[in-house]
Amino acid sequence: METLLDRLKKGEVFVADGAMGTMLFQRGLQMGDCPERINIEQPQILEEIASAYLAAGSEIINTNTFGGSPLKLSHYSLDDRTEEINAAAVRAVRNAIGDRAFLSISCGPCGSLLAPLGEADPEEVLNGFKRQLGACVAEGADMICVETMTDLSEAILAVRAAKSVAPTIPVCATMTFDPTPNGFFTIMGVSIEQAVTGLTEAGADIIGSNCGNGIDNMIHIASEFRVHTKLPVIAQPNAGLPQMEGDIAVYSETPEYMAMRCRELLECGVNIIGGCCGTTPEHIAAIRKIVKEHKKTPNSPAIS
Repeated sequence: METLLDRLKKGEVFVADGAMGTMLFQRGLQMGDCPERINIEQPQILEEIASAYLAAGSEIINTNTFGGSPLKLSHYSLDDRTEEINAAAVRAVRNAIGDRAFLSISCGPCGSLLAPLGEADPEEVLNGFKRQLGACVAEGADMICVETMTDLSEAILAVRAAKSVAPTIPVCATMTFDPTPNGFFTIMGVSIEQAVTGLTEAGADIIGSNCGNGIDNMIHIASEFRVHTKLPVIAQPNAGLPQMEGDIAVYSETPEYMAMRCRELLECGVNIIGGCCGTTPEHIAAIRKIVKEHKKTPNSPAIS
């Protein structure tokens, strides 16, 4: 049976899911709450979200483990429940999707700056990612997605941890870039070319960007990734940049607009298209329709 990575290397395009936080806030999560606590207290919510994305056409669905590293969970005094929290998240998604979509483990930043800029010890961060991802992999997964990274050193640690605990599972790594007069850089000053080099050398199988930008900027970011790499590229834009209406973040890009612009992501050779903050199953359904049309007349070159 062909693996996800085999199919990606042939130029096949997949649709991922959309935002997790947006969906959790719609279901009662409050600012300041620990999103991962839901994994053990209300796993049915995660099953409901995964089912909604599956029905919308997502072929890759992420777990609610973005902040599941012990260092991040320690901010909520939950680090001693790391294994329980991460394992529960995987089970919830698997219960919802079975084998009808690929299950991807989400792994976000640890929440602290690495030394010498901060106080987080790199070895402790590496071991924390191993602990988190090991608990997830033990429940069964098809992909690991290291995402929303701004510090290349931390992203590399997460990729190394993923490869250590699951050497046969594809590892995706995405970073978040900001537009500047001199191009796109992460808040830590990492360029797209530097990200490509560092993530590739660390062993990532799929690379790209998520969050921080609407689809307009993401087209430019993805195009630059394609210039610098032959690896499969992933793009997961926000539904625009948030505007605060009281305590609520409102995202302006409609499903129709994102779907229309996603044609340009396909044209520049993106292999996985999903959504980040503000995107919903409605956005994914609209994107899925465009990707499905693209698959009927495939013109994406195979990736060497």
